[in-house]
Amino acid sequence: MSADVTSVARIVQSVHGRREIPKDPGFEQELSTELKRSYGPAGLVELFGRFSAGDGYVDALMRKAIWQAATRLCGPGLQIGNGAGFKHPETFEIGSGVFIGAQAYIQGRYDGTCVIGDNVWIGPQAFLDARDLVIEEYVGWGPGAKILGSSHTAIPIGVPIIRTDLEIKPVRVGAWADVGTNATILPGVTIGKGAIVGAGAVVVSDVAPFSVVAGVPAKFLRWRSDSDTTTATS
Repeated sequence: MSADVTSVARIVQSVHGRREIPKDPGFEQELSTELKRSYGPAGLVELFGRFSAGDGYVDALMRKAIWQAATRLCGPGLQIGNGAGFKHPETFEIGSGVFIGAQAYIQGRYDGTCVIGDNVWIGPQAFLDARDLVIEEYVGWGPGAKILGSSHTAIPIGVPIIRTDLEIKPVRVGAWADVGTNATILPGVTIGKGAIVGAGAVVVSDVAPFSVVAGVPAKFLRWRSDSDTTTATS
């Protein structure tokens, strides 16, 4: 005998977006300060490797403390998933209440700019080319979504492309935007405030504020409104 079950969508309150940002305990701030004093930039990267993969309280605490010590600026309430990584964190400015999911990777550059605003949620296995990147507050970044911030010039034609110069272009993601799972944002693109980028989209040009885009390459679908029935995809 089989039951006739009909699946019905449910609306529940968000978790991260409504989270009150806690004030970090004093001992955590002291730990971060002492790590920065004792280890220096290279030592912090090496130390991070010891705690990057674990899922327990101590591992999560140490990941947070090391990121706070290694970055240029970092607000309270940071959460770092296991396996998350970074390059050139000394160029990062991270806001309050930021979540970085498991196995996400943020690749900076020694002379780059990486700004991540308050209450940003970055999903597992995301990749952010953060050599010239600004993500404003309350952005949702879907699992596996990527930012590419540079490309080879491919000039001159008589040498391998990977030996030609890199052209770094700024990527900007406006406040409240939502970027869907496995989407890819190409160099030089600006995602407007409150825009939705569909899952798997490849975004090759700017996205207007409060618009919805999807596809490969991404194309405008419609403007957002309070009567929308389609949900964001991160």
